[in-house]
Amino acid sequence: MVKKISKEALKEKRNALNRVISNRILILAFAILSVFGIILGRLIYLQAISHDEYMAKQDDYTSIRQYTQPPRGQIYDRNGNVLAKTVVSHNIVYTAPNNLSSEDYLLYADRVNTVFDVSSEDFSDQDLKEAYITYTRFLDQSDPKYQGLDLLTEKELEDYKSGAWGSNTNAKLYSIQMKAITDDILKEVDEKELRTYAIYNRMMANASTGQESTILEDVADPDVAYLVEHKTEFPGFDVNFGGWKREYPYGESLSDVLGTVSTSTEGLPDSSSDYYRSKGYQFNAQVGKSGLEYQYNDILAGTEEIAKITYDSNGLAHKEIIQEARKGNDIYLSIDIDVQTKMDETVKTVLEQNAGTTNRENFYSLYMNMMDPNTGDMIALSGYQMDPETRQMTYFASGNYLTLANPGSCVKGATVYMGESEGVMQPGEYINDTVMNIGGEEFGSFSNHGVVNDIQALSVSSNVYMFHIAIRLGGDTYKEGEPLNIPNVTGSLDLMRHYYSMFGLGNETGLDVPEETPAYIGVNDSPGMLLNYAIGQFDMYSPMQMLQYVSTIAADGKMYKPHLMTHAMEVNSDQVFDVQEPQLKNTLPEENQAILDRVQEGFKACVDDGNCFEGLQNQPYSMAAKTGTAEVEEWTTANIVGYGPYEDPSVAFACIAPTSSVNNQSVSPNICATQVVGPVLQTYFEKYPQEDAAQQ
Repeated sequence: MVKKISKEALKEKRNALNRVISNRILILAFAILSVFGIILGRLIYLQAISHDEYMAKQDDYTSIRQYTQPPRGQIYDRNGNVLAKTVVSHNIVYTAPNNLSSEDYLLYADRVNTVFDVSSEDFSDQDLKEAYITYTRFLDQSDPKYQGLDLLTEKELEDYKSGAWGSNTNAKLYSIQMKAITDDILKEVDEKELRTYAIYNRMMANASTGQESTILEDVADPDVAYLVEHKTEFPGFDVNFGGWKREYPYGESLSDVLGTVSTSTEGLPDSSSDYYRSKGYQFNAQVGKSGLEYQYNDILAGTEEIAKITYDSNGLAHKEIIQEARKGNDIYLSIDIDVQTKMDETVKTVLEQNAGTTNRENFYSLYMNMMDPNTGDMIALSGYQMDPETRQMTYFASGNYLTLANPGSCVKGATVYMGESEGVMQPGEYINDTVMNIGGEEFGSFSNHGVVNDIQALSVSSNVYMFHIAIRLGGDTYKEGEPLNIPNVTGSLDLMRHYYSMFGLGNETGLDVPEETPAYIGVNDSPGMLLNYAIGQFDMYSPMQMLQYVSTIAADGKMYKPHLMTHAMEVNSDQVFDVQEPQLKNTLPEENQAILDRVQEGFKACVDDGNCFEGLQNQPYSMAAKTGTAEVEEWTTANIVGYGPYEDPSVAFACIAPTSSVNNQSVSPNICATQVVGPVLQTYFEKYPQEDAAQQ
């Protein structure tokens, strides 16, 4: 039986269903409105609130940032003379258009090579070798020289093809090819064609990054005018009127100390590319490669120009400057270029006239340096080396901090100071300078000086006096004919090195240059080494360490860090910054001042008694110095260190002449003392008369 539903119940069910449908429609409508609200809010956020941010992102995706180095700051001496100069260089530059083929690049490279005044001298040896490698890549694959594989040996070619070089394949191949390419191989390619490939390489150097590449440097005005008038024929090429190059007005003087700067065609040097990239420099940046140009690159480099590069429908680049360039800051050195050039002239002339002569057959290098002992300001430093076969001279002022030599008797001041500070020798104590017999072996001075005290021992350069100090320091006493009995040779040498280091010997001086050679520490623990050490015949020091040593004596025991830069100045401003104040590294104990006074008197006596030769006696002011003759097998190294005026020193100096004479009774006079230091000091005192010092 079918149950009947009343009209009222049916109506109620229909109403309930309608309410459910209505609610669902309302929910759906609310959801749709919510979605549209979210979309509208997002649109408002994107269009109004974040508009600038997303436009910047769009720029990032559709444009390239191009970086251009500004003119570099200059380097001056203490008197405002320009040592490293920045001069205008009109350069032809290139920003690669989009979608060019290799053949297109080669076409325009040939056009540039044909139209403009291009010489092979515009390219380095490396440029031309790399151009040859590129040339071989354009050869037919059947050509034996294709990709330069003919430059490899059979074994190298087998390893290359088998993949034996692994991930280092490209670098290995490049290295082998560059070494194998000779001048004769380069001559096999037409000179003009080789230049075309060199230009091609420069065009391709930054093609993938959109950075500007310099194609030709310092072009002549007619070439500049032609390119400006015919730019449509050279897509991507332009003239950089803000280009620059580095010049050094004083030629080789201080050249290796100042260093060099990469050219605009070179960009970041391979040797320091990672370092500069870590500091934010671009691959095409001109940067310091060596010397002070490298040491102070961040000051000299300035702020780069930043441009936004976009491309039009033809693929050509358009530049919009978004950050103006700011020229690099200038730096000032403590160097006096007049004293410097006199030192260079003297050192060079003395070496040229004496190298390889009788009794000086192994004399082929010479160094001298000067500084203010009270501040550490370097005044001048010079050096030359000569090739024994060709007699060609090479400037090597950096040899003052990159080379080492035996100091010889110059260090006897530190030996006397050590002996009296340790109480093994009393100030003024007399010793008989006569030949010593130690275990049957004779030790003595160059000649017997008789009874001498500490001051006289420094004046006459008594080895015997220093031997007694060393033996006593080791805990023994001299007994004629008996061998030494030193209980702890290593400990004694360590103590001696400690005292020498108080004067700067054996340690890097801290001179503001990219690298400095510390010292050579002798390795031998036999008792006799104490004797050698006491007279400067064991460890080896740089000329700069010798200068710091004598400067410490001159400055009453104060050791200042030597420096070349004194301050920097903002471009087009009188604003001085980065001032190098005198930096005190060490001070000898005040209670030992009387002992240091004895050392100073000994150095003065060496000059007054004529034992430091006439070059210092003839100066207008009283001087103090100590010579040193170090035995180097069959040769001797001649040194001299000193300072003046004695009463109030303003200059300290060191001169080192490695293996400058034979090691026998025919030994030639100390060439540093007799021919080098006198003329240089004369120039210094003429330019800087000492108002508070009495003339001799």
